[in-house]
Amino acid sequence: MDINQNGLLQLKEFDENLPVFMMNYLIYKDQVSETGKTGKETYSEYMKAALPFFQKIQAEIIFKGKPQALIIGPTDEELWDEVLIVKYANKNEFFKLMQFKEYPRELRASALSDSRLIFCK
Repeated sequence: MDINQNGLLQLKEFDENLPVFMMNYLIYKDQVSETGKTGKETYSEYMKAALPFFQKIQAEIIFKGKPQALIIGPTDEELWDEVLIVKYANKNEFFKLMQFKEYPRELRASALSDSRLIFCK
């Protein structure tokens, strides 16, 4: 997916002394054509591959869970597969992660049919 330049600009302008939270809203592919594995299996592989990068910077996964029920919102909207929230010590730590050339971006992308990455404060 393409990066939303307006959202990225808001993040760049955010106070560098405050923590940043990134909410990942995810829909897994039923099957990853290149491997025959499910999107969920592939995303699990991505998380294992991504963890060392989180350990190199000041970032931690603070929540991972499956949405259960929509309490407020349109009743005809299907819930996505998973929510993941990562806390970064500040915006600079997030940008450090983005700069790692060997970060497993392609593995993440191959696991998902759709996703949202939402900057929260």
